[in-house]
Amino acid sequence: MRYISPSLLAADFSDLKGACEMINRSSAEWLHIDVMDGVFVPNISFGFPVMEAVRKHCVKPLDVHLMIVNPEKYVERFAEAGAYSVGFHLEAVEDPMPALNLIRKHGVKTCLTINPDIPVSRLEPYLDQVDMVLLMSVYAGYGGQKIVPETPERLRRLSAMIRARGLSTLIELDGGVTVDNAAGLFELGADVLVAGSAVFRAPDPLAAIEQLKGNQ
Repeated sequence: MRYISPSLLAADFSDLKGACEMINRSSAEWLHIDVMDGVFVPNISFGFPVMEAVRKHCVKPLDVHLMIVNPEKYVERFAEAGAYSVGFHLEAVEDPMPALNLIRKHGVKTCLTINPDIPVSRLEPYLDQVDMVLLMSVYAGYGGQKIVPETPERLRRLSAMIRARGLSTLIELDGGVTVDNAAGLFELGADVLVAGSAVFRAPDPLAAIEQLKGNQ
């Protein structure tokens, strides 16, 4: 599986409708929505009104990444706003199961996320409880960062853990993805790559998505 989930955070905010229409025409499978609260991460992005507007124009599934505290308080609203999947950070909660169960209750795909300084072994107890794990390859909070050097080994280890248990849990990777490293990241075990600048700031975003998928 080779999915691309372009990150709306890198789009031109003055023309989000145009960004959505480009994604609709593209071969990208999902649209990644980064939600930041200025508490869990030192940045603020967008919330329900923007997501609801995006849902009106984007026909692709919305892949929501919550970089917030108390994610369980907002799961229902994001489900109602049209989320296909909702992911939150393991390090943002004491116990991820209540939030995961709530996401599942609302018929939304579950995802658990960790930053680069969290050992991948912390995900192991939950691999059979989630549809997807999101491995951050940069520190959550800002777009345009370079990939953390330890990412390939972390990705390799996480992929091995999932295969060893015979699970179908997807691996999504977010941060520093480019047309130059995408193929290698897929080969190491990623199923879904989140790409912001590599898509929305490319001269030809549609062609960039094809390149990321290895079609050009």
